[in-house]
Amino acid sequence: MSSPNLDGVAGWAINLMETLGGPGAGLAIALENLFPPLPSEVILPLAGFTASKGNGNMGLFDAVLWTTLGSVIGALALYAVGALLGRERVVFIASKLPLVSVSDIEKTEAWFAKHGRKTVFFGRMIPIFRSLISIPAGVERMPILIFTLLTTLGSLIWNTAFVMAGFLLGENWSLVEDYMGIVSKTVLGIVILAVVVFVVVRLSDRRKGKHHA
Repeated sequence: MSSPNLDGVAGWAINLMETLGGPGAGLAIALENLFPPLPSEVILPLAGFTASKGNGNMGLFDAVLWTTLGSVIGALALYAVGALLGRERVVFIASKLPLVSVSDIEKTEAWFAKHGRKTVFFGRMIPIFRSLISIPAGVERMPILIFTLLTTLGSLIWNTAFVMAGFLLGENWSLVEDYMGIVSKTVLGIVILAVVVFVVVRLSDRRKGKHHA
């Protein structure tokens, strides 16, 4: 089975996997964690497709193992960014941003303290949040062993599903990208809507404050 002629991210990813095998797939996913515009919905099915060709460079088990390892390494790197940033810097940055107050940070901290473990686990299976959730986990200094375990389990489920899809679909692996593109756009739309609602509510609160003053 010959490789398809692919351009862009897909072409780069499949060349990396065919050259390096499993470690190439792991490297691609580690970079996807650090740079969210690199879509795992493309890289993971491609890893499965590459494994299905049976050229000896990477089998199905290798694809799942190395992509999960890459996910954990990328997540730990972002966790370190959050830990180095720290609460004081986050509060300082928040105090300088319009429409954001220190109380917002405190509410987020309280929420993360209560739901952080579930968020890290399930967040690994949500587009966009897959990468970003590692930063607040680092800021809040979630125990590193727990973070690593939850990230590994969540990533293993997500990666296995997409690698298997690419493996079974073969040349039609791009169907996964098509369907997940809809999901990613939906999640992005929800995030934008949430931001708009937050801004509207905060501006309304400020107007009410000025009126009472």
